Amino acid sequence: MKLKNNMLNKAVKLALTTTTAGLFMSGTVMAEEAQTTVVKKNVEKIAVVGTRSAPRSIGDSPVPIDIIGGEELGKSGNTDMLELLKGSVPSFNVHQNPISDAASLVRPANLRGLPSDSTLVLLNGKRRHRASVIAFLGGGINDGAQGADISVIPSIALKQVEVLRDGAAAQYGSDAIAGVMNFVLKDASEGGSFEVRQGEYFEGDGDTTQISGNVGLPFTDSGFANLSFQYKTADATSRSVQRPDAAGLAAAGVPDVSSLAQIWGAPEVNDDISIFGNVGLELTNDSEFYMFGNYSERDVRGGFYYRNPHTRPGAYSNDGGKTLLVGDLTGDMSGNCPTDIAIDDNVLDNPDYINLVANNPDCFAFNEMIPGGFTPNFGGNITDTSLTIGTKGEFTGGYLEGAYYDLSGTVGLNESRYFIYDTINASLGPETPRDFSPGKYSQLEKNFNFDLSKGFDFGLAYDVNVAGGLEWHEETFTVTSGDVASFTAGPLTEQGFGIGSNGFPGFKPSDAGEYTRRNYAAYMDVEAPFTEEFLLGLALRFEDYDSFGSTTNYKLTGQYHLTDDLNVRGSISTGFRAPTVGQANVSNVQTNLSSGVLVDSALLPPTNPIAVQLGGTELQPEESQSYTFGAVYTIGDLFFTVDYYNIQVEDRISQSDKIELSQADKDTLEAAGVPNVQNLAQVSFFTNDFDTTTQGVDLVANYSAELLGGSSTFSFAYNWNDTEVTRSSPITGEFKVSRLENDLPNHRSTLSWAQQWESFSAFTRLNYYGEYQGVHVDYDATAKTADAAFTLDAEVTYFLNDEMSFSVGAQNLLDQEAEKLDFFNATQIPNNNWGGKYYETSPYGINGGFYYVKATYTF
Repeated sequence: MKLKNNMLNKAVKLALTTTTAGLFMSGTVMAEEAQTTVVKKNVEKIAVVGTRSAPRSIGDSPVPIDIIGGEELGKSGNTDMLELLKGSVPSFNVHQNPISDAASLVRPANLRGLPSDSTLVLLNGKRRHRASVIAFLGGGINDGAQGADISVIPSIALKQVEVLRDGAAAQYGSDAIAGVMNFVLKDASEGGSFEVRQGEYFEGDGDTTQISGNVGLPFTDSGFANLSFQYKTADATSRSVQRPDAAGLAAAGVPDVSSLAQIWGAPEVNDDISIFGNVGLELTNDSEFYMFGNYSERDVRGGFYYRNPHTRPGAYSNDGGKTLLVGDLTGDMSGNCPTDIAIDDNVLDNPDYINLVANNPDCFAFNEMIPGGFTPNFGGNITDTSLTIGTKGEFTGGYLEGAYYDLSGTVGLNESRYFIYDTINASLGPETPRDFSPGKYSQLEKNFNFDLSKGFDFGLAYDVNVAGGLEWHEETFTVTSGDVASFTAGPLTEQGFGIGSNGFPGFKPSDAGEYTRRNYAAYMDVEAPFTEEFLLGLALRFEDYDSFGSTTNYKLTGQYHLTDDLNVRGSISTGFRAPTVGQANVSNVQTNLSSGVLVDSALLPPTNPIAVQLGGTELQPEESQSYTFGAVYTIGDLFFTVDYYNIQVEDRISQSDKIELSQADKDTLEAAGVPNVQNLAQVSFFTNDFDTTTQGVDLVANYSAELLGGSSTFSFAYNWNDTEVTRSSPITGEFKVSRLENDLPNHRSTLSWAQQWESFSAFTRLNYYGEYQGVHVDYDATAKTADAAFTLDAEVTYFLNDEMSFSVGAQNLLDQEAEKLDFFNATQIPNNNWGGKYYETSPYGINGGFYYVKATYTF
């Protein structure tokens, strides 16, 4: 097809005259025509990118890139894009985050040990919008992170994923401190596939069904329309034991105590649907129109902490379980309700409770309504949609003759409507609902880009490519209030009962609002091939924000071919990450553990008077300096790269440690309208409070050969990563520092073998995870150094004919268990007080082995 041929020719030109930075430039990268001999040299590299036999890293680049083909992504038991990438990129980590508030709904990920919003996500080279979810309980590293929702992208829609393992703020602006991930959609105008996958964990739970499809269609005679969909459901998992307090209640005869009062495991996912479309149309021989976007929606529901019917403050007792919290329902306190009913093993057996509360219509205790306590379920409806429209091409006349242009606009919206089930608004007493909708967060982003690129002949080895552009960006974070029952202060408020839906109080109308920030940028990128062996590139970017002002960043890259088979490469750059509008303005009440006790904690804007009093200031951008150097070696079918990186980040943005509130602080908050303040124990806020230095080594090796009567491809990837907190204060907290430095394994590697025969194929991957800090319930006394471990993934496929294939496989085939909890921690408190069995920071999850079967029809 004419369009496809033109696109391939432009891609060839692109590879010859642009750097890695150019490959990922905001907007399609353009380049000048190159010499025919060099084109021939590079055609093969472009033609094989994304196939199973292709190298996973590009050798002719001054900075490291991983190329992960769509076919490789499909060879995994997991259906979540985050998990697929974790198996392919050793420096990419993601946790399952059980009982982690909104972090259970949109899981944050880490590239090179930095938080999720330090990695820029692109779709077809265009900036992807952030999720509306802010990870308030993000497991230390991701506390307060607000990154993009990668999980909505189905693997069947992808031609390949390009992972730029280098800072790139000079090309893209904010969020590219750790690197860039570019998801490239399929662009075929014919053919397609349909796939059905079914699996479950070895434990017999987590049943997962996925139906997905892709089809390529012609769009007139000169274009394509490639459409993909994925529908998925997944049952919840449980890796829990009964909490000792719940077991004690049941043994004492307390009714309605659940056999598993608190669940640690993966949440339930219902009606998870994603639709992606990618359209291209040749307008003339020198210009094209393109459009791509998505609509995605899912419902997620997971567990929360158990509310003990003898001790939960604001609902059952306000003095730690000594006496029962009793409400007077008369409205004028004429019920003479008791305030001194002692709580023993079973308060329901206490005659004073029976006579003065249970049989007294004027008095009320939640033990009458929910005698066995309750465990809220936290969930949400997540919707995500985006649309990019643009045109690109080549000028054929005038001063800009031979220059390439790209003009585009993008809009992206992510909304998270929260729900909390099986809980109470205690202040409403017996009239409380059990299910609530606490409100909604929305993240809306708009981008407009104009890019130019042209080659100039300065008498060097090849043309010098000069590229530049302009960008305008607007970001709006919206808070929508919840249903009235989720935040209202009911008639029992003054009697010490908690306000709002317990576990996640709703957003009041006064909390609701729309917060907007705009910024614009101008940027330039120059690449000069001084000789055939030596390439040097320089990128500059000026960016101005209407909130905190302007910033200018640079990146210098270089590559030198020592021989035909060996070249060295490196870069040095500065970068920044702007605080998100949500981080600067959001407030929230959450439930967490403090010294082993379940308490309510308020997140305040950093400019709130209480936050200021405790050390909060208006957020400023993070600033980074990074450098990399490495080598690429190719001999025959062996491809090998090794790269060292060093990333220094100053004034990192994160959620502060939880700070204990004094009574004076509580009185001030109450006067400011913060709900349920007398039951709040702590506050936190976003802050620029610490500096880090992250360094590491990436090693990638690939080898292809004809073995065992078929075609074999071997791939090895290794990452050593180390983060040191070089400056911090008590606002950060010692445990937060420990989590930043130790939660992720310092060493990770993968070794894979793909084997292809005429009617069969096989794929195996051995994963290694080094020692890491095991943490349970985000509580420092539970932490320990967990052992290193191996896991094994495998898949075998039988090709019935050219159209039909059947696969069977397993992830964590040998069912390697996560590190089990020590029964006693350092303070001799049983670690299973909260019902867990494993440290949830396990880098390979806590659910164990997962097996699946898959049928694929290709046409």
